[in-house]
Amino acid sequence: MAQETLPDRSPATGPGDGPGGEPGTGAPRGRLGRLRRGLRSGGRAGWPRTLLAAAAGLVMWPAFPPFDLTPLAPVGVALLTLALLGRSARTAAWLAFVGGAAFFVPALEGISRIGPDGWIILSLVQAAYFLPLGAGIAMVTRLPGWPVWTAALWVGEELIRGRVPFGGFPWARLAFSQTATLLTPYASVGGAPLVTFLTALIGGLLACAAVAVHRARSQSARSEGADADKPPRTRGRALLPAAVCLAAVGAVVGGGLLIPTPADGRPVTVAVVQGNVPRLGLDFLGQRKAVLDNHVKATHELAARVRAGRLARPQLVVWPENASDLDPYAEPDAYNAIDGAVKDIGVPVLVGALTDTPDGEKVENRGIVWDPRTGPGDYYVKRHPVPFGEYLPFRDVLTKLITRFERIPRDFAKGDRSGVMRLGPVDIGDVICFEVAYDKEVRDVARGNLLVVQTNNATYGKTSLPPQQIAMSRLRAVEHGRTILVAATSGISAIVAPDGRMVDRSREFVPAVQVAAVPARTARTASDRLGEAPEWALALLGLGAVCAAAWTARKNEGN
Repeated sequence: MAQETLPDRSPATGPGDGPGGEPGTGAPRGRLGRLRRGLRSGGRAGWPRTLLAAAAGLVMWPAFPPFDLTPLAPVGVALLTLALLGRSARTAAWLAFVGGAAFFVPALEGISRIGPDGWIILSLVQAAYFLPLGAGIAMVTRLPGWPVWTAALWVGEELIRGRVPFGGFPWARLAFSQTATLLTPYASVGGAPLVTFLTALIGGLLACAAVAVHRARSQSARSEGADADKPPRTRGRALLPAAVCLAAVGAVVGGGLLIPTPADGRPVTVAVVQGNVPRLGLDFLGQRKAVLDNHVKATHELAARVRAGRLARPQLVVWPENASDLDPYAEPDAYNAIDGAVKDIGVPVLVGALTDTPDGEKVENRGIVWDPRTGPGDYYVKRHPVPFGEYLPFRDVLTKLITRFERIPRDFAKGDRSGVMRLGPVDIGDVICFEVAYDKEVRDVARGNLLVVQTNNATYGKTSLPPQQIAMSRLRAVEHGRTILVAATSGISAIVAPDGRMVDRSREFVPAVQVAAVPARTARTASDRLGEAPEWALALLGLGAVCAAAWTARKNEGN
């Protein structure tokens, strides 16, 4: 696929040029020349491109829940790519940052519940990862076949953003906008990274088609009069690249229909309990006993409805994260309340609880298997606590600068093993809260027959974050071919089938109990077997393209 660039009457940048430089135009040299070129570029090309980059980010945002306008994700990628075409790496980095900020600020608005400063800072930090992305895209669009290389760079950006620093923050990945589309089945082949790649590839192909159409129209306008008698089929050849790009889009989208997403398996009846919290806001944790009482009460009511024949008897029950912020090992009242509810329902319950470490210096966020006969047994400790939320890096310094961090008096301990445990008749794979956003954490527990996400969304209720978390769970279900049980203190709780279908879904801030027969599966997907390989392969492909573009540019300069 040959490189195409939009015609630009302003002083565009090419390989090796600074902002506003254009080879062969006799542009002024030295500092005065650079200043004049910069002013001309900023006034005539800079603002239109900057506005286009910002529009790209704003267009991508509604592709994510709660709006779910999923086609806008590749459209946003296409607009950002068009904004970067023909720019220098430095200029493109800035434009991509603008686009990233325009995207992340609204996409992460739920973080504002813990403070508008934290929301804006986090959003801008996430947008900073678009700086190398934009520079890389500007470079590789000078190579043939550039939509492929730009898509690979998106995977590389998400790889880094999901790991660095403090374990990363992989929220709002492109893949998480495509959790109920024709691209979703690709997750079972190459995981979330492949879905991101294909979403970005469609965006790149749309940009390439737009460039081809623009070029064909420009050529047609220049040839009017002189080539009036030109055969129509000759003029039509100029649109062939656009047709090829659009055909490739159709092939990528249609290919999802050919990938099976089986939902068979041994039926297991499950129950998910959402007890609700006393009221909205950060201070709900101060009412720990009320939260526990709500989940105990909902479980007793479930048992009563089962005895009355109004509901099928579950074989296992799942409570959410923070269902008990009272340590049941140290608080007899909490222990007795939980044990009584479990005995009443008569089947094992996965209880989300906060417990002290043996030395009392830290807190553990646990999912505890509670048996009606033997009490608490096996447990999983959250391996990826939230930085600046559940533990505080640079505590000695930050607590002196920001008094709000006094709300984190003790750090949460990090678990050291995966959450695969026996719960009733099946093995479950447990992840807690935003761990569902991390490929590795979910992949590690996908050998269980069912996947469980225990979460506490009360602080972020009625924002975009709970539905975004549900979308991630839907993608994970397909990625690993597993039923997923999402238990949330205040919602959204859900039961998701292995093919991504929503079996049940609760409303927020209401008590809810969901009971359903779901398939417990053992078959592994291609994504399970390949592991991290697709992500690293695609990221290295993008890096290789950047190196090739840099080498080509240097070679051209030498000539």
